[in-house]
Amino acid sequence: MSRILIFDIGKTNKKAFVFNESYDILWEKSVLLEETADEDGDPCEDLPKLISWIKDVYEEVKAAYDIKAVNFSSYGATLVFLDGNGRVLTPLYNYLKTYPEELKRKFYDTYGGETEVSGATASPVLGSLNSGMLIYRLKHERPEVFSAVRRILHLPNYLSFLFSGKKVTDITSIGCHTNLWDFTRGDYHRWVGEEGIDRFLAPVHAPDQPVQNPDGVAVGIGLHDSSAALIPYLKRFEEPFALLSTGTWNITINPFNEAPLNGEELDNDCLCFLKTDGKPIKASRLLGGMYHEQEAAKIARCFGIPPAELMEMSYDPETEVETLSLENHRVENPVTGLERDWQKYPTAAQAYHQLMADLVALQKRSSDLVLKGAPVNKLFVDGGFGKSRIFMKMLSAAYPETEVWTSEVPQASALGAALVLHDHWNSRPVPEDLIKLK
Repeated sequence: MSRILIFDIGKTNKKAFVFNESYDILWEKSVLLEETADEDGDPCEDLPKLISWIKDVYEEVKAAYDIKAVNFSSYGATLVFLDGNGRVLTPLYNYLKTYPEELKRKFYDTYGGETEVSGATASPVLGSLNSGMLIYRLKHERPEVFSAVRRILHLPNYLSFLFSGKKVTDITSIGCHTNLWDFTRGDYHRWVGEEGIDRFLAPVHAPDQPVQNPDGVAVGIGLHDSSAALIPYLKRFEEPFALLSTGTWNITINPFNEAPLNGEELDNDCLCFLKTDGKPIKASRLLGGMYHEQEAAKIARCFGIPPAELMEMSYDPETEVETLSLENHRVENPVTGLERDWQKYPTAAQAYHQLMADLVALQKRSSDLVLKGAPVNKLFVDGGFGKSRIFMKMLSAAYPETEVWTSEVPQASALGAALVLHDHWNSRPVPEDLIKLK
């Protein structure tokens, strides 16, 4: 039977999976790799260690399974700078690296200002998290290094290059808040050409078209992990839906909202991704997981219980909660300016119901930014908050006209990277039960 090997490279955890034709996980492996430091002493991915681990896993899996294809999903906003011989020229700069204010001002002043550039590129001003800004920085701060650059690859595409020898770019990596792609033109932003950077960017290649390597294995070109995680849902559902992916950040993704970002949405931390077909996906972000973690810890200390016990609480519709005034709270960081005195609540259950009511109010405001003008029939919630009875009941009440479901897609990014190559390794139809709903 055919098998596919997927590398799912997260910022912290690196994972590898072997799927069979039914998309069952037959084998998996993970590793935590220590970071190294760049020339400024800032922490960054140890690329040689990552490469060594990936190649060792590939040889191990190839010896044990009939691997027909391999693909990659990885975190975005990360670039690899190569010389003419394919050698890496710089550290793998961390997207959390502080960006120089003076250089940032120079960039935006030159190319029309923050509002104009952000609007065109669907990229809020995020410093190094706009990975195109790392190219601009290397060119202007380290011209002696930049002069040796011949190719610039996004991280998932570089991992693919290690096995295929082909330097290409996938559209999902270009579109993840890079400042590179002009969503209004459907092409690179003008600054890319004016800075002479376009000649270093590898040609765009379709994510569903692999490259054959000398082993006869179909090598996918790689995907940005957020776009990959959406693929199982797009394969399964045709009617309009949105996905609320919960964790430290709660990200609401509406694949059926292709309207350009407006000023209000940019001001409130919305952005766009690109699907594998090049169409935009509008998304909003809320720092909900961090807010919940901090406030739940305070409640737990007040009442002398473990924080985990709060998430297990049952929903009580009779518990009274105050309506949160949202006027003075920023969408992307609800921690700022929002504090309650949890000691005034008589029980932990009442305090926690109030916390979740506040969180759902903030979540609805955030989600509405991408649902407005493009309503959906279903809202799927995955991640930690999908396991909270209180959160799910309150969220359902906040969207009475929408079906709200808890969804479970084991290893969604890896699964999406496998599904995008389905026709090149799997003779069976895509199973209909890949997503578990509740």
